[in-house]
Amino acid sequence: MLVTSCGSLDSRSNSRNYRHDAVMGTYTNNYRYAFAARVSATSGSDGPSGGAQQHNPPQRWARGPPRDHSNTDEHRYWIHNSTPPPLSAGRFVVVSFNILGVDNANQHCRELYWHIPPFVMDWNYRKKRILLELGLWSPDIICLQEVDRFDDLQTDLVRQGYEGIFKGRTGGSSDGCAIFWRTKKFVLLQEESIEYQELNLRHNVAQLCVLRITCDEPKRGKGKRPKGMEDNLVVVCNIHVLFNPNRGDIKLGQVRHLLEKAYSLSQAWGGIPVVVAGDFNTVPQSPLYQYLCNGMLNLTNYDRRAISGQVDRSRGVRQVRVERWTSTTSQCQVENEGRTVLTETSVVSSDDRLLEDPCAPSFKWTSEELETATGIASESFLKHNLELQSAYSSIEGSQETRDSSNEPLVTTYHGNFMGTVDYIWFTDGLMPVRVLELLPVRVLQRIKGLPSKKWGSDHLALACEFAFKQ
Repeated sequence: MLVTSCGSLDSRSNSRNYRHDAVMGTYTNNYRYAFAARVSATSGSDGPSGGAQQHNPPQRWARGPPRDHSNTDEHRYWIHNSTPPPLSAGRFVVVSFNILGVDNANQHCRELYWHIPPFVMDWNYRKKRILLELGLWSPDIICLQEVDRFDDLQTDLVRQGYEGIFKGRTGGSSDGCAIFWRTKKFVLLQEESIEYQELNLRHNVAQLCVLRITCDEPKRGKGKRPKGMEDNLVVVCNIHVLFNPNRGDIKLGQVRHLLEKAYSLSQAWGGIPVVVAGDFNTVPQSPLYQYLCNGMLNLTNYDRRAISGQVDRSRGVRQVRVERWTSTTSQCQVENEGRTVLTETSVVSSDDRLLEDPCAPSFKWTSEELETATGIASESFLKHNLELQSAYSSIEGSQETRDSSNEPLVTTYHGNFMGTVDYIWFTDGLMPVRVLELLPVRVLQRIKGLPSKKWGSDHLALACEFAFKQ
């Protein structure tokens, strides 16, 4: 496992010029930092006039305050695949980021962000942190969720060489999904979208686009560009799945339609690889997660209100990546490889979207629920044709940041939830080169919630560099 540091985000940065770091192999922001000046102790006299030269005592540096190393805990690092691809392989970096919509933040401020300083919640402040972070990770493709200031973001990202598309949620919601791509790297060939309202699957949306690496993609290593590199195409999907933990049937229906459309689009372009990114509002190893990575799911084995794993059925509290319950109270303990990494009390949100009692007895799926999930009222077996792999679980990470299945322990943290709901998936034809490691739970506990002075959203950005298989 190879690790390289990406540096830190510093609020004192005042420049947006980019430079290429030969060690990291990516672009990072070239920021000027304000450092405390050393103070010298010198003689208060300039020496007697007209007399012999006076020898002043040697200069001494005043001892400054102890250096604070605690902020280095908030650095994020690239974790490399132990089997790197050929240098000549076409590569691209994908970022998936739920940036916390401004209207959503205002609506749930008292419920989820009461402990966050107002200036941190201000959009102008958060936007600077988000753009700064994107500059550090230097993505070629950006998949954003909860975007309700698209024009604002687009103005800044266009200056940095990106082009983007937006799909707003229906039903009067102000936010939606957006995909940006670096114009020097990719060209858009086809754009599709899904309005789930048209399928009676609520007001969420999803995006799909076909991108092709441009002919001026820089070569890596020596020799000529491999023949056909300009024909490297990829389907990129971006989704923000319904939140409601009780409506697993709708969650499954939304994901099913996206994967079906992605497969169809891939086949239409000759079986090209697919990347699926977004906020899936489901925790690792949940039935919905298993459907994504295994390609099939028997619904008769599960209560639809447990499909996403967001609500523990025996306690009725929202999970905080719960591995084991320690008592009959709502206090839970998260363990990883036998080590306790988080102890926290979680409470059920008073959100009126939780329409049903999560502690109600299990029940059989109705024909309507089956049709919502599978598309057929009499069918309880769900299947998709994409052989998906999780980018993060494919590259071994730190025990402080990963669970037993090598998925991140935490991708989002607010007043009612600490856990993982964000993912980047990929199909054959691509291989992950490196992923951006998440923050340890102990660091997030010290921060006491997101957003923070350093991180502009209540989600942490996911990033993966892919290489086309030759």
